[in-house]
Amino acid sequence: MRLVIARCSVDYAGRLTAHLPSAPRLILVKADGSVSIHADDRAYKPLNWMSPPCTLKEGTGEEEGVWTVVNKAGEKLIITMEEVLHDSSHELGVDPGLIKDGVEAHLQELLADRIDTLGDGYTLIRREYMTAIGPVDILCRDAEGQTVAVEIKRRGEIDGVEQLTRYLELLNRDPHLAPVRGIFAAQEIKPQARVLATDRGIGCQVLDYDALRGIEDDKLRLF
Repeated sequence: MRLVIARCSVDYAGRLTAHLPSAPRLILVKADGSVSIHADDRAYKPLNWMSPPCTLKEGTGEEEGVWTVVNKAGEKLIITMEEVLHDSSHELGVDPGLIKDGVEAHLQELLADRIDTLGDGYTLIRREYMTAIGPVDILCRDAEGQTVAVEIKRRGEIDGVEQLTRYLELLNRDPHLAPVRGIFAAQEIKPQARVLATDRGIGCQVLDYDALRGIEDDKLRLF
């Protein structure tokens, strides 16, 4: 990971355009190629970013101090450095991944046992299917035989959709699995996460924890 603190301005050119005026900011360049720009007042959320796969070109000569980040869609993030205050690189190695809490781990186990919750004809390939960036919660096949990657969360937010997107990019490079589509499964899915998932062609599945455990709904029923 490369950490750069610099006074800079940022311009995004793609489906929309956006401009960040000159100010001191933190720029993160990760090993997966992603680039994100952070302020000091927004917790973890970046001001702007470019998700992988993308390429970073640092300008030389008259363009020195200008970084141009381009993704596969041709969208550009242009960072104009005015003053670099810090620039360091660190090798973090392979991350072991997030250890799920008890509910998420149990949801994974239950859904694997009742994979037809996702639809008729689904069959399990395996739980915790390992990739170079971590394990996919569930890998399965639908009724048509297409490979499906399932990411499970207790609360489904944008970060989970981003995580599944990275898994899908890797899995679709494997000719034995491709094409692979994704399902984002959670007890609750935030509206923003659902919009992002839909935009990326990822399905959403709300999980009923009690139903998966075989606990009947105690609400009064007419029939």
